[in-house]
Amino acid sequence: MVWYVFVIEAIVFAAVFTTILFVSFHGERMYSAACIHNYPPDIQEEYFKTHERIDVSYKSKKVILAKACGILIFTMILFVCAKIAGAETFWQGFGIAFGLMVWIGAYDTFILDWVLFANLKMFRLKGTEHMDKTYHQKWFHLKGAIFPGLVFALIPASLVGLLIYMF
Repeated sequence: MVWYVFVIEAIVFAAVFTTILFVSFHGERMYSAACIHNYPPDIQEEYFKTHERIDVSYKSKKVILAKACGILIFTMILFVCAKIAGAETFWQGFGIAFGLMVWIGAYDTFILDWVLFANLKMFRLKGTEHMDKTYHQKWFHLKGAIFPGLVFALIPASLVGLLIYMF
């Protein structure tokens, strides 16, 4: 594996991920179960005081569908990255994919959640604009990155390893 290729892929992956996030949280889409699910419980509760309550639990069909789509999208992106980086075995594919997933989890937590999400008003749900302190809950986002984030990362990484092994 060529390390500079991995670094370039990490930067491109972050740009693609950020673009997907901004498209997902644009307009009325940010009020879908799949998006509201990512907000801290205090913000969800405040939002649902003035808006129709929808199921945003991990058992929600819409949340499950969004996570499944995420797995497929990540698997496709990471498979291409692993191939470009020169992966030839299951473990090389798995390692590259898992490494990029860990990177994107850290980027999502430390840059997107702690900086952008917490400070940009475009991410505030209607009726929760006044909850500055709640939007700055670093521990909520860090916990999510560790669990289920790292466990979630194992799925596309394993699929990429399997695809590398097969093709």
